[in-house]
Amino acid sequence: MNPSTIVMTKELPAGSSRSGGEQLQNNPAPLSRYESQKRRDWNTFGQYLKNQRPPVPLSQCNCNHVLEFLRYLDQFGKTKVHLHGCVFFGQPDPPAPCTCPLRQAWGSLDALIGRLRAAYEENGGSSENNPFGNGAIRLYLREVKECQAKARGIPYKKKKKRKLNSNSMKSIGGGSAAAADQHKNLMQAS
Repeated sequence: MNPSTIVMTKELPAGSSRSGGEQLQNNPAPLSRYESQKRRDWNTFGQYLKNQRPPVPLSQCNCNHVLEFLRYLDQFGKTKVHLHGCVFFGQPDPPAPCTCPLRQAWGSLDALIGRLRAAYEENGGSSENNPFGNGAIRLYLREVKECQAKARGIPYKKKKKRKLNSNSMKSIGGGSAAAADQHKNLMQAS
């Protein structure tokens, strides 16, 4: 019997009889969407290692295997990443199609690495030797992020806090009219 399966006997009302030793099996709760995806990703990575020539045992997996896996996944990507020589390089919404390659989106790779990092540790790997948490992986993801941002003309920079002007202070109820005028005067003086 599977240890994760709980076998329970069915409670019957008083005076009822049981026919043929009726039993119910209570299956474990279904996996969440995240857990299901994590399991699929882990199995896919394991299959990738097995298909290498020669096959790579999980115990010998390192960050180079993870980087090769991420590059391998690019062939299944759906995100157009314009090359430097493309006339649409740096344009977020190009007006016509081009021959630039499709790649995995940075956000998809980042989420995948997070799931695989957790799965590695859940499957007996130590956090100190986790190839998915290696600095080379973080560097690769950062480079992919920056490259895709430049190719699409979208900066991935932290937004700076804006200074409130007198109009926005009034509209959000940021104080009295006198306080707004004082703020306006200070802004003009500087």
